[in-house]
Amino acid sequence: MAKITTAVLQKMKQQGDKITMLTAYDASFAKLFAEQGVDVLLIGDSLGMVLQGHSDTLPVTTADIAYHTRAVRAGAPDAFVIADMPFMSYATPEQAMQNATPLMQAGANMVKLEGGDFLLPTIKALTERGVPVCGHLGLTPQSVHLFGGFKVQGKTAEKADAMVRQALALQEAGAQLLVMECIPQPLAERITQALTIPVIGIGAGNVTDGQVLVMHDLLGISSGYIPKFSKNYLAQTGDIRSAIATYVSEVKAGIFPAKEHSFQ
Repeated sequence: MAKITTAVLQKMKQQGDKITMLTAYDASFAKLFAEQGVDVLLIGDSLGMVLQGHSDTLPVTTADIAYHTRAVRAGAPDAFVIADMPFMSYATPEQAMQNATPLMQAGANMVKLEGGDFLLPTIKALTERGVPVCGHLGLTPQSVHLFGGFKVQGKTAEKADAMVRQALALQEAGAQLLVMECIPQPLAERITQALTIPVIGIGAGNVTDGQVLVMHDLLGISSGYIPKFSKNYLAQTGDIRSAIATYVSEVKAGIFPAKEHSFQ
């Protein structure tokens, strides 16, 4: 597949071509995903749950993310790779710059940070120094204890308005991509239309510019439960390659996520 860059992702949004993203943690799956046409690979701090067996993402370290980023880059040399910055690794702009460095050196094209207004100086500092940033609003897993669990966000008019404002502020600060997690579909549509940068949804309906899933959820092998917003493509196809190809084609066609995978 052709090399994906931020400019390519921006053009995909402008042309209405849906962006596909999956989490990846090793070279073998990264290679397979790239071969099946997945546009973006995310080294998610979800590895704390699906690889390390923790109940949340908080124990993951920058060294963990860097290790898996190197593995993913080795398997998919031309992929667009985003690395999550772990819990409390970007509490200040200085700390963010220090911790983003090993992730970019490991092969990431972009780092992802969770949060709103407090991140604006950090995003500005990173992008001014050549580190592309992906924002993350809605259900931000690193704040799970603050939310009291994994819950849908932005359900009131006041909170929805605040999220739109924060999304615009992140874009203004220099973010080039935004992930929206577990928010009502009408709010996701509002934010996607308001922003000029691509918006990637997970539990945000099929109205965003693209979709991301945790690979273990897509393959139905997550321990515990499969989230409402996910779909077991391995059960549907019986083959891992076919599962990934079907996910890509259904996202591109706007078939996934369907109504049952979304919050109204």
